[in-house]
Amino acid sequence: METRSTRSTVTFAHPFHIAGYEDELPAGDYEVVVDEDLLQGLSFEAYRRSATYLLIGGRTGGRGISEMRPIDPRDLDAALARDQAQPEQS
Repeated sequence: METRSTRSTVTFAHPFHIAGYEDELPAGDYEVVVDEDLLQGLSFEAYRRSATYLLIGGRTGGRGISEMRPIDPRDLDAALARDQAQPEQS
């Protein structure tokens, strides 16, 4: 089965939690990796999401330890919505 991965960046303005993990993550930019599998047997090319990961840790330039945490995309969307609903701190 063919798999493709896409990467995007999300930004949290406030510390946040992701469902399924107890630790609080600091505000900042986080990379999201989405893996999709090619659906076989169709007359056109189509993919189905098979996994979503949030990259935690590491530093710019690829230095430091990082962790790919599997997450539910709905949990990520909920965390982003909570972050955006919080008032800006002065």
